[in-house]
Amino acid sequence: MNESLPARAALYEELLRRLASGVRAAQLYAPDHPLVARNMEGLMTALRQLHQQMPAVAVGIVGTELVVADTPMSKVSASMAEFIRRLKDHHVERIAFERGVTQAELVGLMQQLARLSGRAPIDAEKELSSAHVRVGRLKAEDRKEDGLAGDMAAIRQLYTNAVAAAETVWESALREGMPDMPAALQAVDGLADAVTQNRTALVALTAMRNYDNYTFTHMVNVSILTMGQARALGIDGRLLREFGLSALMHDIGKVRTPKAILNKPDKLTDEEFTIMRRHTVDGAEILRRTPEMPILAPVVAFEHHLRKDGTGYPFGVKRASLNVGTMLCSISDVYDAMRSQRAYQEAHPTDRILAVLKRSDGQQFDQHLVRRFVQLLGIYPPGNLVKLNTGEVAVVLATHAPDPYRPRVRVLFASDGTRLDLPFERNLWEPRGERAETDSVVAPVDPAGYGIDPLNFLEMRAS
Repeated sequence: MNESLPARAALYEELLRRLASGVRAAQLYAPDHPLVARNMEGLMTALRQLHQQMPAVAVGIVGTELVVADTPMSKVSASMAEFIRRLKDHHVERIAFERGVTQAELVGLMQQLARLSGRAPIDAEKELSSAHVRVGRLKAEDRKEDGLAGDMAAIRQLYTNAVAAAETVWESALREGMPDMPAALQAVDGLADAVTQNRTALVALTAMRNYDNYTFTHMVNVSILTMGQARALGIDGRLLREFGLSALMHDIGKVRTPKAILNKPDKLTDEEFTIMRRHTVDGAEILRRTPEMPILAPVVAFEHHLRKDGTGYPFGVKRASLNVGTMLCSISDVYDAMRSQRAYQEAHPTDRILAVLKRSDGQQFDQHLVRRFVQLLGIYPPGNLVKLNTGEVAVVLATHAPDPYRPRVRVLFASDGTRLDLPFERNLWEPRGERAETDSVVAPVDPAGYGIDPLNFLEMRAS
């Protein structure tokens, strides 16, 4: 399982301690001295533990602080302060250790760092880097894919903040009869920027499971998935944010639904379902009288359970056509609800969810939009851990629109189940080696059984 945050922080501190002592030992002793070897063994142990959770560990210098894997380290000893000064004098602001690093590489790095004092500035990237150690300056592209911070740590924080904002929006609507607009707008602004600039990473994050927080994560997920679809259709700017805000608010009418019905673990009775269905009308009413709410929001709240063929609810409502915002939100709503495990429902795999979206001969949902949705997510969305027909286990990095069963993946485990020291990427739609046939995904697998967080392996593409 994943390391807890305190345990991870302790490993970061141990990594820094071993780095500093390794440099000191290299200044005093020959490379083959037992003390040097002991320090390197300790450094290797710390790195191996961290590499179980992430493909690379970066130590960065920001001002006078050390940052390990995006975590500022407050405890900096006098020896570390001197170490920081020496590195900065030689324009070394970042040292990244990739999985597969050898003890020989670490010994060489320590010897080079030990000789920095008193030397003229060097080309650190060329002189200090090796096959699995990357040394150099912090650059904008180290932290950004194409504008917004692309590393998963920043994306995770953005998502967490949005879920907290969704809770604020809900509680405000529950207590005061109107959602908190500043909280909603701030959340949607950040998500819209992320969807525009790093859609794959953010959409992958919607697969996070938080059963206790389902109401709020569902609000955020539907908003992200709706904006992801809208952006793929060329919608951006203010209209993209209106789509996202409307999707965030689509279920707000449920604040008037009795909690006994809303949280019932069993199937609802006909009478209870009649009460539940009122949330579409209640939501439209709440949003219609909320100042500064886009006119699209009450429309989506009212329509999101209507279907193109006239089924769905509110009963008796007929539309010649549904708003495109409604149709995108409805697809996102069904998808996220079906893939989420709750007390009364097991999570469904993506292929079954897509079959539901295509049912009734494609008359309930716009099939052009469903096809675009499949292109956005694939049968196996980015961030999913999957088993290949070769027996290997990989994390999905990107979809391949022409063949959703053959995405781009990073292989993490060999066919015999052993963890690879050097994971590698593969385009499943391309023949491998001299074989004419291509590989494919056969099934999703539970990452808990492998003790990893697949989202960590998206960092290498986003940073």
